[in-house]
Amino acid sequence: MPNTTDFYFHQRRSPMLEIEQKFRIPDQSQLLLQLEQIGAEQGATLDQEDYYFAHPSRNFVETDEALRIRRIGTENHVTYKGPKRATVSKIRKEIELAFETGPEALAQLKEMLELLGFQPVRNVKKQRTPYSFHHEQRHFEITIDEVEGLGTFAEVETLAEEAEVEQAEAAVIQLAEQLGLSSPIRISYLGMLMQQAEDS
Repeated sequence: MPNTTDFYFHQRRSPMLEIEQKFRIPDQSQLLLQLEQIGAEQGATLDQEDYYFAHPSRNFVETDEALRIRRIGTENHVTYKGPKRATVSKIRKEIELAFETGPEALAQLKEMLELLGFQPVRNVKKQRTPYSFHHEQRHFEITIDEVEGLGTFAEVETLAEEAEVEQAEAAVIQLAEQLGLSSPIRISYLGMLMQQAEDS
């Protein structure tokens, strides 16, 4: 089984536009069959925890931005997500940087953000199984996420530069349809959990 750090999506460092569609899947069996049929390459299941922060002087809910620290096993990453564009897919700028590994570095990074005025919002925990797929000179990542408190979801994602956004979005939509996925969800896992808390 390949090391997931070899996957393109875990190696990226330059700012790109993320084109993604997310779907709730009550039954994984059909999707797993479709992934096998197209020859998608499975990576190791990842234990992920995302720590989201609120900006001290601007409302990320209003600006549709996000700042998070992501722990993947012992690896730590800092991620900025820009506003989503008004399309059927989620298209937004994403900048992700690797940070020092280990729980001590994670604690120090969270403390540093809090000292700067950023406030913790909520954590999102999930088990993620990634699949890597190349088609027509484009790389896709399809993930199956078991999200604590929410259930099972699938994401179909690729990265693109500004000039190829329309082409990339069409490719994501086509692949999702090929995999039998319908009714994409634009709200984030964080948004779902916060909405769930408000409704309870």
